[in-house]
Amino acid sequence: MSNEKQSWWLTPLSEPQAEQATDAAGLSSVEAKRRLEQFGPNLFRERKEKSLVLQYLTRFKNPLVIILLVASSVSAFTGEVTNFIIISCIVLLSVTLDFVQEHRANAAAEKLRQSVSVQTKVLRDGKPLEIPVADVVPGDLVVLSAGDMIPADGRVIESNDFFVKQSLLTGEPYPVEKKPGELPETATELQEATNAVFMGTSVVSGSAQMQVVKTGADTSIGEIADSISRPAEPTSFEIGTRRFGVLIMRLTILMVMFALLVNTYFDKPWLESFLFAVALAVGLTPELLPMVISVTLSRGAMRMAKKHMIVKRLTAIQDLGSMDVLCTDKTGTLTEAKIRLEKHVDASGKPSERVLELAYFNSFFETGLKSPLDEAILDHQHIDIGKWKKVDEVPFDFERRRVSVLIDDGEKRWLVVKGSPDEIVGLCTHYEAEGVDNQRAVDAAALALIHAQYHALEEEGYRALGIAWRQVAQDHPHAVVSDESELVLTGFAAFLDPPKESAASALAALARVGVAIKIVTGDSDLVTRHVCAELKIPVTGVLTGKEIVLLDDYALQAQAETANLFCRVNPAQKDRVILALRARGHVVGYLGDGINDAPSLHSADVGLSVDSAVDVAKEAADIILLKHDLHVLHAGVLEGRRTFGNIMKYIMMGTSSNFGNMFSMAGAALFLPFLPMLPTQILLNNILYDISEIPIPLDKVDSVDIHAPRVLDMIFVRNFMLVIGPISSIFDFLIFYVMLTVLQADEKLFQTGWFVESLCTQVLVIFIIRTRGNPLKSRAHPLLTVTSLTVVAIAVLLPFSPIGTYFGFVPPPVKFYFILGAMLIVYLAAVELAKQGFYRWAVAKKSGQKPA
Repeated sequence: MSNEKQSWWLTPLSEPQAEQATDAAGLSSVEAKRRLEQFGPNLFRERKEKSLVLQYLTRFKNPLVIILLVASSVSAFTGEVTNFIIISCIVLLSVTLDFVQEHRANAAAEKLRQSVSVQTKVLRDGKPLEIPVADVVPGDLVVLSAGDMIPADGRVIESNDFFVKQSLLTGEPYPVEKKPGELPETATELQEATNAVFMGTSVVSGSAQMQVVKTGADTSIGEIADSISRPAEPTSFEIGTRRFGVLIMRLTILMVMFALLVNTYFDKPWLESFLFAVALAVGLTPELLPMVISVTLSRGAMRMAKKHMIVKRLTAIQDLGSMDVLCTDKTGTLTEAKIRLEKHVDASGKPSERVLELAYFNSFFETGLKSPLDEAILDHQHIDIGKWKKVDEVPFDFERRRVSVLIDDGEKRWLVVKGSPDEIVGLCTHYEAEGVDNQRAVDAAALALIHAQYHALEEEGYRALGIAWRQVAQDHPHAVVSDESELVLTGFAAFLDPPKESAASALAALARVGVAIKIVTGDSDLVTRHVCAELKIPVTGVLTGKEIVLLDDYALQAQAETANLFCRVNPAQKDRVILALRARGHVVGYLGDGINDAPSLHSADVGLSVDSAVDVAKEAADIILLKHDLHVLHAGVLEGRRTFGNIMKYIMMGTSSNFGNMFSMAGAALFLPFLPMLPTQILLNNILYDISEIPIPLDKVDSVDIHAPRVLDMIFVRNFMLVIGPISSIFDFLIFYVMLTVLQADEKLFQTGWFVESLCTQVLVIFIIRTRGNPLKSRAHPLLTVTSLTVVAIAVLLPFSPIGTYFGFVPPPVKFYFILGAMLIVYLAAVELAKQGFYRWAVAKKSGQKPA
């Protein structure tokens, strides 16, 4: 939100903009019609949507999707119809899931449209008129009263005890007084705009007349709707999978071009060479990646549902696991969002039951609108009213900022006053030192101590009320404002929106697993610091909304890295903080429950909300917490990391042993007078290998993989591939030597022997790569073990079956299997040693140490 748009309330009404000019009679019908044509209806911007077909087709731009579609077409071309159907179905399912997600943001914006009132009262041609909110235009004079929803952004030009609840935009827990007047130039923040009201907020009490300044998408809430309907930036997981797709595409193109050039150079049949090259492409393609991701995430979503978390966007599970910064609103997420009476102390700061008693009498007998503070007093403790009865009252108003009740118990008559500490203390001539019978005069020294007492409460983040009283004559008939003098100060009631009981331990648990906590709130820094102290969150730096306005994006990125409290921020500033942290390379989660949180929920890598949140926040969120316990979020983070771990297993396998075998195949074309493996044999090898990996989503993950956040790092994957892949190729070339020199193999025997060896090495290495530790100690899921060993058995026995003859296989000699067995043991041992060395090197590099 630009500073210009924030600060329109600073423009003096004596210098109105031309389009807002109006008189006391309001706009004429003709002028209102002209302005409606000029500014458009008072609706959020209607975005021109692409047709559903075009929206669907844009999902096919992902490099991995393109590779998979080409691979499926090649499969169909070579007669592998089953492979074509499987790959096509997987791709279509994945694309369709993405397509469905596109409509969520628009649904959130639609919820905002429905959150404003349908009709409003304006002055037109000097007469009050009920019109649809959509017809409100800049310059309209709107008549407001208690219960009304504000139909647009505008300036208050008349008010009578006008009290507005605007927490949906600012996060402030208390209603705010609005009145006419000019503000200092420093009042640039929405929370400071006491002379303006904003669309979507509601009138709690009083009445007013406002002049409309901003309508539709130009309003504060309209900008929120516009921001959440825009396409979100790609999340960490989406960026990672896109980069993985690009890596695979480059490798595939390189391999295919190499195979084609070599086969063409050696004058091998063109069609056969082409089929071999495209079969290589299929062999390199991770066809099962979308399926592995979908199944793994679906299982994660089901487990998270059992832990009271509803996942709306499946890939958000992985983003939750990768999250290293959690930004959270304060009210309703870290706190109970319910004001509570925390302290009742006398003028010297000592706990006082008398303060509570008088405060209770005042709130109980008050007949005006019960404020959240009144409700907190009445809910704190039941006090027997006894014989006390109400005689009269002086209702609350915003000039006096206090309320008085006149009560009588048959023996004495008291005026009990409750209100702003400044106002109450200013009316007191005495204070209770040690109870009602020990009253002392308020001299200069006492006044300084009293001021220090309630200022200390405010600095600790409490909202304080002064409680005072005076005895009047038994025949005193009415309470009037002039009675509120020569009062006796009893003490102060202190209120707070308390932290949730589970918040402190849950946030500490998140910190232990590498998730930094940053609080982004519309509330003051004093209140937020108090909450941090209660939750044992050390404050490393504070940024306010006013300071954020002065920072450009690069400066904000630097400051956001160290600060962990962002106070008095509006929705646009919250959004800037999220984007600044993402620009620094963090995977950011945002937890919020209000309309003012919607843009941040939309911009974060993973948006989190609670089931009691407003509809707009729930629509914009990716994950909903059904249980108001932040330990649920901690459990979700660990689940996300388990999910990520299993997805990484498939990626690491596909880019190491699989790549090594395809590289060997392309290299063999340099010296073999025939194709090292027929295209149909490559596709069969690929299908069997994929089958062996289907149970990967069921596998457990090493505990080390859930202790810290991880992202899909393509440099890490590439380096792993360059370490493990060549080992696979070395053993492939060894089997080439054995087949050609030891066994004197012809074309069919060579192709058979290498098919068996490549499939056995690819499948068995799963047990090495699936864990960072010792594969003999970290046991695979039983189903993964069964399917893998079954595929190995099929590879060994297939050449002896009639089906093997169809694929061009011949039975190898027994000697081959002895040699193969020995080679497999050495190969797996070599991969294990290389794996351990690679992880030691990676850990040392990450910690900045010199690799051993």
